[in-house]
Amino acid sequence: MSISPKAALLEEYALVARAISAPARLMLLEQIAQGERGVEALAEKTGLSIANASQHLQHLRRAGLVDSRRDGKSVIYRLSDAKTLALMDLLRVVAERNLAQVERILRGLSDGQDAPEPVSRDDLADRLAEGSVTIFDVRPADEFAFAHIPGARNVTLADLDRIALTLIPGSEIVAYCRGPYCIYAHQAVAALRKMGFNARRLDGGLPEWREEGRQVFHN
Repeated sequence: MSISPKAALLEEYALVARAISAPARLMLLEQIAQGERGVEALAEKTGLSIANASQHLQHLRRAGLVDSRRDGKSVIYRLSDAKTLALMDLLRVVAERNLAQVERILRGLSDGQDAPEPVSRDDLADRLAEGSVTIFDVRPADEFAFAHIPGARNVTLADLDRIALTLIPGSEIVAYCRGPYCIYAHQAVAALRKMGFNARRLDGGLPEWREEGRQVFHN
């Protein structure tokens, strides 16, 4: 028995929804958004087995969210296009607006305080041009080396107490990390504000900045 065109369309839309229904797949998308990666590297970054990571990646590929290519014996994955980034961010926005538990988790990252409004990417670009802001990239060193915002300093959460001693009191600091699902920037901002700094996080992360055609540096 054939199905109607509408039912067929809805089934394809549901395929995309099912593809992002597992936390492991969201972690994989977050990692792929940093740049092209092979299955082995993605498995290591996400704590998945290679077999499990490969299975999840196949679901993402079938849904059109990622593309793959061969490099010798390795399979390399990348986001299919900017719409995948937009879908990831929309999922975050809907969850933050409608799920009380999400709000509780985010407030917990800020020690129960309301987090300050994030800095827009346009605003950060203007402040970069003025030289009026300090930028912290709080991702792991390998991700920073792959690509980062010009002028950013790679600072881990464990480094903050030491780095704070080198900063001018009251300095304005913008922290960023991987994108919509990364919590490092939330944690860094909370810690820096407790130390008395005017710290905020960037709206989005390195992938969104790069996707808009803004300059990035590679180590």
